[in-house]
Amino acid sequence: MIHVSATPVLALRGVSKRFGAVQVLTDVELEIHAGEVVALVGDNGAGKSTLVKTISGVHPIDEGTIEWDGRPVQITKPHDAQNLGVATVYQDLALCDNLDVVANLFLGSELRSASVLDEIAMEKRAKELLDTLSIRIPSVRIPVAALSGGQRQVVAIARALIGDPKIVILDEPTAALGVEQTAQVLDLVERLRERGHGVILISHNMADVRAVADRVAVLRLGRNNGDFKVADTSHETIIAAITGATDNAVTRRQARTASAAATKEDAK
Repeated sequence: MIHVSATPVLALRGVSKRFGAVQVLTDVELEIHAGEVVALVGDNGAGKSTLVKTISGVHPIDEGTIEWDGRPVQITKPHDAQNLGVATVYQDLALCDNLDVVANLFLGSELRSASVLDEIAMEKRAKELLDTLSIRIPSVRIPVAALSGGQRQVVAIARALIGDPKIVILDEPTAALGVEQTAQVLDLVERLRERGHGVILISHNMADVRAVADRVAVLRLGRNNGDFKVADTSHETIIAAITGATDNAVTRRQARTASAAATKEDAK
């Protein structure tokens, strides 16, 4: 059984973000623990991408607090997030097709010996990391352009682990993959959890979400609309939270009636 830490590694408290007159996020709460996979789901325009970019330092928050290991921190640029231990793998992967696997893994963080690239050390570490993650590719010296979509995805995820982050954000990692390649990536997500990483998985595929996530955090119109334990929650309940099926004329009338009754009780 995987141990989940009591104090979240990352916590968002009342986070809001606007662009001009458009309020994109409003009072969002989110907690990510070590050794836990949390799926962040919602319709297009729900605010998922913006939320991820606030965590990764692309868009600083306007209001609220971000906590790291229980203490407030400021994330105003990507470097801040990286220094804390946040690694993000975006949907476009940002791999260099003309470079081999080793060069891609260490791009921007190359190992050097006497001011010269230490190719031997990088190749050794690359093989060790890929073996630890049970990633199978023909050779670490093969150009990335020659890899399959699934292999490219796992290489991008492995690159994010070079700095040994505590939180790994995966943006639609299986969106363009076939069945076998998707299975390979989902296996890797589970291995990240086993290694003690906190994982934020953004996905529209509920089958993938239910296969690997411990919790599902739902965003709707830039607000929290549910936080569910996958093991205890039906597929229909999560879909209803995503689509807003629980927000209708009947539920709003019930909410108004309950509010009026509470106000009347308080006035006594």
